[in-house]
Amino acid sequence: MRIGFLGLGQMGHAMAKNLVEAGHDVTVWNRSPGKADDLVAAGATRAERPVDAAQGDVVMSMLADDAAVEAVVFGDGGIAGAPALHVGHSTISVDLAERLAASGAYVAAPVFGRPPAAQAGKLFVLAAGDPGLVERCVPLFDTIGQRTFRIGAAPATANLVKLSGNFMIMAAVEAMAEAMTLAEKGGVDRHMLLEVLTGTLFGAPVYQTYGTILVEDRFRPAGFAAPLGLKDMTLADAAATRYRAPMPLLGIVRDHLRATIAVEGEDVDWAGAALAVRRGAGL
Repeated sequence: MRIGFLGLGQMGHAMAKNLVEAGHDVTVWNRSPGKADDLVAAGATRAERPVDAAQGDVVMSMLADDAAVEAVVFGDGGIAGAPALHVGHSTISVDLAERLAASGAYVAAPVFGRPPAAQAGKLFVLAAGDPGLVERCVPLFDTIGQRTFRIGAAPATANLVKLSGNFMIMAAVEAMAEAMTLAEKGGVDRHMLLEVLTGTLFGAPVYQTYGTILVEDRFRPAGFAAPLGLKDMTLADAAATRYRAPMPLLGIVRDHLRATIAVEGEDVDWAGAALAVRRGAGL
């Protein structure tokens, strides 16, 4: 299949590499062209403009935020009106997802999984859009992921599920940070607490993955940078306002992300929100 791939950050680069290795004809574009060098050496073609990567069957995008997606789609040299089906993997607002769906053939397919999962082709894909268009993409989703969830016919629903899930990740980080802080102040080792919790009531991957990050203080290098996490919580808040859904815990995790970025800088992992909880307790 002739595929374009736009955006070669940690996630996008790994996804594009898997597509190249699967034998697809892949054309890649990134704002910083150097990030495509190894993919080109492996057989991909470098595009000068986003639209140049959108002349085949499908063009997939994995970009940082709404502004980046808008620039690549609607900006100079953008893919709006190009022949390829646009598959959007970025975590974006519900409003922008609706705008993209109105602008042409579009499938929303945000993913769950950190960079190691992307490298291993083990992402979870949340697909929404016209069922026929989604079906065309299944072979590609099978290459980058371990399971595809078909959310519905409206692309924006996949983005709403993604924002809901990211909020729940941060809620889990907040809960673990508070519990670990309480236990540590009472003389219980964080590692022991995590072993007990994940070995009994909380064995889900989110507690195992992020719990390990918290007990090991493994906040750099960031698998998912805190400013991106703050962006996602802001998008979730916008959706909550749109749908009149109260989310009081969302305000807490947003504030802890803000505080962590202010103290630690923008290169810290979003799980570093736990540091704000610890500082508040004098640890």
